[in-house]
Amino acid sequence: MNATPTLEMIDPATLSVETNVRKDAGLTKEFIASIKEHGVLVPVVAHRKEDGTVHVLMGQRRTLGSIEAGRTSIPVLVAGSPEEAERIVTQVVENIQRAELTEADEADAYHQLSLIGVSAAAIAKKTGRTKTTVESALKAKASDAGAAALGKGYTIEEALIMAEFEGDEDATEELESVIMDEPDQLLHVAQQLRDRRESAAALAALIAELEAKGKAVVEDAGHYADEENLYVSAAKRADGEPAAEEDANAYVISTDYRGQHNAKPVITGWKEMGFTPKYERYDGGSQAKKGPMTDEQKSERKTLIANNKAMESATKVRREFVKTLLARKQAPKGWQYFTVHAITHHSETASGYEGKVAAEMVGAKFEESNAWAWNPLREHVAKTTARPEFPLIALVCAGYEKTIAKDSWRSPGQTHRDYLTQLVTWGYTPSEVEQIILDSAKPATEDETAA
Repeated sequence: MNATPTLEMIDPATLSVETNVRKDAGLTKEFIASIKEHGVLVPVVAHRKEDGTVHVLMGQRRTLGSIEAGRTSIPVLVAGSPEEAERIVTQVVENIQRAELTEADEADAYHQLSLIGVSAAAIAKKTGRTKTTVESALKAKASDAGAAALGKGYTIEEALIMAEFEGDEDATEELESVIMDEPDQLLHVAQQLRDRRESAAALAALIAELEAKGKAVVEDAGHYADEENLYVSAAKRADGEPAAEEDANAYVISTDYRGQHNAKPVITGWKEMGFTPKYERYDGGSQAKKGPMTDEQKSERKTLIANNKAMESATKVRREFVKTLLARKQAPKGWQYFTVHAITHHSETASGYEGKVAAEMVGAKFEESNAWAWNPLREHVAKTTARPEFPLIALVCAGYEKTIAKDSWRSPGQTHRDYLTQLVTWGYTPSEVEQIILDSAKPATEDETAA
């Protein structure tokens, strides 16, 4: 029988670790500072060899961090053999599997295993969870916002998203509201928040770049003499030559539905600078009513922009869902009819798919190329004959994806409905704007009902 493990205080510099651990330890400044301030709170698991060397089996990162932090002693649980150390971890895992744990408890258990040096891959293997689930739990647990969310009873997935937006009060409030009222929309709202954050960061960077060049940023400009700011494209220099971008002293920034920004050169104070407008305002004799948009028109415009943005975000969530679906060991149920129906009823799914989208969906590794007719899915299929149904499903899904535009919700067709309906059957939760497409099917006529 193995001897009972003993807890000893040992100088970390005298402990031996695997050579490759030193390269992959990932010792951050925060990690070292924490050890310097608090020490090592969870013992390292080690085995004393016959020559007296104490070899670390679990906790190599804490050992190396302690050396960097200048600690002269750390707690070490010295097991009688490597097998004894493995038994310690096994007991912890068995406790996880036996108990009816909440996701918060599960995340805490994974965290405890990680503290004694068990990798996410090893935890996944021992507990029967996926590596992604374990990694997500550890990442959520490592964040104050994520840990707090787990403490409130949120799922690991929900806590991970809360951790992602830590420090953003508006986003956090919106996410908490969605989790309470519409949890099935969480992935869509989170993606919209990501896109919004990315767009805001890009806008701030663009404004900073323009201001660094001494250019002002103004809200609007026009093409005629009654405008305070004149677009460069609508201005002439004092000598009658068209104005050029180097004449601009300001820019108007517009943002499209995708959140991408475009800066148009403008001349502010153009009259004093001797510029004149190229064009005179002309209404063409039209009796059309002039003036600002009505409240109804503004509302329609706002809905159009919001739904187009929502479709862009939904596209990312939808494609990620297909990618996750095709990462499983078994193809989704009913894939045979789905593919043959697509090819026979919607021919564009086979002839018009985008190879890059399909390759990403099936998880194929590839390098970008500008070569003519480049198709990474073709390269992926050429490399392996295994599981041909997976690239076939990806091909069909990518073909459908190409038919869905940002404004497909305005005039949805049967192609869109068939695709989204199949994804829903496979477990996908549509966004609100995608639901508009699904709800657009024409009601059956009396004759069809009678038949």
